[in-house]
Amino acid sequence: MHALPFACLRPTPDHAAEFAALPYDVFDRREAADYVASHPRSFLAIDRPETAFEPGHDMYAPEVYAAARRILEERAADGTLMRDPNKCYYLYRLAQGGHSQTGIVAACSLDDYTGGAIKRHELTRRDKEDDRVRHIEATGCQTGPIFLAYRDDPTLAFLVDAAKKAEPLYDFEDGEGVRQTVWRVGRPEAVEALELMLARMGCAYIADGHHRAASAARVCASMREEAGATLTGEEPFNQLLCVLFPASELTVLPYNRVVEDTNGLSPEELVQAVEAAGFEVGEPTAEPVEPAEKGEFGMYAAGAWRKLRWAAGELPGDDPVTSLDTSRLQDKVLSPVLGIGDPRLDPRISFVGGNAPLAELERRAGEKGVAFSLFATSVGELMRVADAGLLMPPKSTWFEPKLRSGLFIRKIAEPRTEFRA
Repeated sequence: MHALPFACLRPTPDHAAEFAALPYDVFDRREAADYVASHPRSFLAIDRPETAFEPGHDMYAPEVYAAARRILEERAADGTLMRDPNKCYYLYRLAQGGHSQTGIVAACSLDDYTGGAIKRHELTRRDKEDDRVRHIEATGCQTGPIFLAYRDDPTLAFLVDAAKKAEPLYDFEDGEGVRQTVWRVGRPEAVEALELMLARMGCAYIADGHHRAASAARVCASMREEAGATLTGEEPFNQLLCVLFPASELTVLPYNRVVEDTNGLSPEELVQAVEAAGFEVGEPTAEPVEPAEKGEFGMYAAGAWRKLRWAAGELPGDDPVTSLDTSRLQDKVLSPVLGIGDPRLDPRISFVGGNAPLAELERRAGEKGVAFSLFATSVGELMRVADAGLLMPPKSTWFEPKLRSGLFIRKIAEPRTEFRA
């Protein structure tokens, strides 16, 4: 793989804690507005620029993206942001509770993405891509890092551990209780060693950030077309802002489902339909069901929980997609029983990831809906799907802790005032 050092636009150490923010796509519009109102100098004001306008304003209007450019320029002018003079790598550690993971921040080749060395496992939506394309074009920057996983390498781990003995660039705890620590790797010898080891890496896997990657690829393609015969391949838009983590350090949490209604089925009919779909259905209980292993589910409907298990003789084979719990639920229950044909587009289904309590599923399902708790998809399952060139159902993985946006910004071109389709 081609994972290169780069010249970073980043917050000064005094401003890093107030500037860093959770990714744009973990907030709905109201949540984003509330967060920016209480954290006006955070990067989310740039990442979600509609927060500078009235709630009813078209969040995809040209003036909204222009606001992102303006606020970014203001933060560079007022000393919040600085630019490193030399190309370097960064090490980014996130620690929460007893868990810690350290990634390498680098500029990865978009040719590796289009050529399959950076492997994906989810489809993207064009409307969501369009938003990030316009954001990149308006700011001239890649602002949200792509979360990549790679198979552990002991030599690379040694280099990373050695570099972490230096004084950190940033070291703070954010509002969610995650300690954020960043080291700059700028010595020529250390940069060269990391670059050589990363070049030996056969592939990496997108853990989170499929839309950011697809959007950056579209921007790259259009800029390459404009460059024509003058294209050298060295232009900044030919790379993608990424953080690469060893797979063994990652934590995947469940991604649960809530459907707003039972598709006209009574509680008894719903149970019968799930049993007919190949599941063993337990007795109703008031206690929430948190699956303890693969093949186990919880179902909440009509005020009661039930434990579901794949019935004997219904266990999946070795197919990397159909053997996923998320696939099993989608193919056997959500689609044929509850009528959720395309979970990416159907407004009747919502997804609840991370550490959200099961009581949140009960609240969202209410009296008329149905909720499902799942066992977490593993990193190994993700890699098997991607290696086979296949796709998971949407929202199959939720990685924690989430990478913060705003700590690393890559300028790739001059900002645009007009956007292309």
